[in-house]
Amino acid sequence: MWSAWAAGGTGPPGSVTGVLPPGLALIGVPTNSSGTVDGVARAPAVLRQRGLAAALSRHPGFTDAGDLDLPAPRPVRGPSGLLAEDGLVTMIKRVRGAVRAARRAGWFPLLVGGDCPVILGALAALQAGSGRAGLLFVDGHEDAWPPRSSPTGEAADCELGLALGLSRAGLALRLRAVLPRIDPGHVVAVGPRDDAELAAAGVATLDGQLRALIRPAGLTVGRCAAALAGLPAPWWLHTDLDVLATAELAAVDYPQPGGLTWSQLSDITAAALATDGCAGWSVCIYNPDLDPGRHGADDIISYIAQAITTADRQQR
Repeated sequence: MWSAWAAGGTGPPGSVTGVLPPGLALIGVPTNSSGTVDGVARAPAVLRQRGLAAALSRHPGFTDAGDLDLPAPRPVRGPSGLLAEDGLVTMIKRVRGAVRAARRAGWFPLLVGGDCPVILGALAALQAGSGRAGLLFVDGHEDAWPPRSSPTGEAADCELGLALGLSRAGLALRLRAVLPRIDPGHVVAVGPRDDAELAAAGVATLDGQLRALIRPAGLTVGRCAAALAGLPAPWWLHTDLDVLATAELAAVDYPQPGGLTWSQLSDITAAALATDGCAGWSVCIYNPDLDPGRHGADDIISYIAQAITTADRQQR
């Protein structure tokens, strides 16, 4: 999958618009929107301990870029209504810098969180290089709560709404300055199943506002591929592992009824990675504190490695 860039393409570094980068850069983002350093913030370290880097090292040109250095968060709501707001701003800046550096070097960045606000830095990096960015958002939640209405105060309730510019007027200037601003017509959301929760809270759904929002009952690889066909390049692939059914992966903070199987998620991911325009990938929301036997970690590693291998075969 990663070798065609060296064959002499003309697309931008780190983008797979007509070409592919020669290597994969693993970047850990040990962040937790709850303002703590446990839970999902420990995921990058635990996944490496279980062999993630070793599994990815089988692919040509792989590099483990290590974890981003992030400040200790403070679990209090900031002026925008979000927990650990200063840490959120710093994390977005550092992810943006890491993704831009990887792409400039011709790498395909793989961000392992942590939680979903890592996409804010990734999308900001794509926009800085091309002026626009698309997003395939694979998640069990829509994640577009207004920050002050979020029941948890976590930016992980809100990141897609923040990227779309919703509730922008109520945000602190510091946060507003680092956020990307993506067009809703450039977003495909796959797998959200929290529509009843949103309706009960009086929070508007994104259904009908995006290029496509495909709930689990209507999901097929073909429908997802058709929706992706119109995304502008470069676009980012994001996987929140709570899109899976709890029987598949229980080590997530906010489980819901329903959800995808590993097989469904793997098929969608491999197809996305093999599609022109995909410029990076984030995998988030694994809580090792809920996985004492580390079976979930092993399944995640298998999923990531298998999706890359399958995408490689599809492109040959």
